[in-house]
Amino acid sequence: MPRSDPSGSDPPPPAAASAVEPIPWPAALPAPRDVLGHAVHPIDLDGAADLVLRASRGTTPRLVVTLNPEIVVRARSEARLRAALERADLTVADGIGLLWAARRAGLRLPGRVPGVELATACLTRGGGELSVYFLGGRPGVAEAAAEEARRRWGTRVAGTRDGYFDHERDGAAVANEVGRSGAQLLLAGLGERQEVFLDAHRDALAVGAMIGVGGTLDVLAGVARRTPAWTRRWGVEWAWRVGFDPRRWHRVPRLLRFVGLALRRRG
Repeated sequence: MPRSDPSGSDPPPPAAASAVEPIPWPAALPAPRDVLGHAVHPIDLDGAADLVLRASRGTTPRLVVTLNPEIVVRARSEARLRAALERADLTVADGIGLLWAARRAGLRLPGRVPGVELATACLTRGGGELSVYFLGGRPGVAEAAAEEARRRWGTRVAGTRDGYFDHERDGAAVANEVGRSGAQLLLAGLGERQEVFLDAHRDALAVGAMIGVGGTLDVLAGVARRTPAWTRRWGVEWAWRVGFDPRRWHRVPRLLRFVGLALRRRG
């Protein structure tokens, strides 16, 4: 089972240097919107990053979900995923499809909060005061992503590990490894298993904030590129990725099913 070299982690700074006045998690978040049976908080990217950083300085593990159409469809048949989503502390709309479905139901969301942009915003604003564990991707990806974050934003790297492990057999050990690192924020790029893993091992992970970030580590590591800026402005990033990557073609039926769900449901 591949493991990262502990020497690649940054030692914690002296207590005086790391002391950051904690900002408490809000007693109440803005009332969530019911989008196809999922509670989505009407919070924009800046607000979501603020909440993640607040959580990272706390002692209660907070699960953050960036909801997209595929997750919505999968949750209809995957009970563990559905339960994990219901227990999330903050759920934001990742895909343009969520905004469209909300509008059809007569609801308003302030905008997309893609996982890669949320992670980048947190790393940018957290700087050297934020201790982060990078989990996921192929061997070497998490290490490269962590090194890039350290170079660009001064991020304190609590640890790294690839995503190639048996979740049933080794999940608890991996979670304990993260918990021992002292990380404040966990960026987990574990594909379709990430939300269930984070929810199942929330206490052992022992980080203030945890986010399932999909392919974000690949982007940070430089092994994957984001789509052109215009695709993100027009909300067709998903179409670009699916159209030009045959490995993603199996996702088309899910996207079509999501469209059908949204068309059948109105506010």
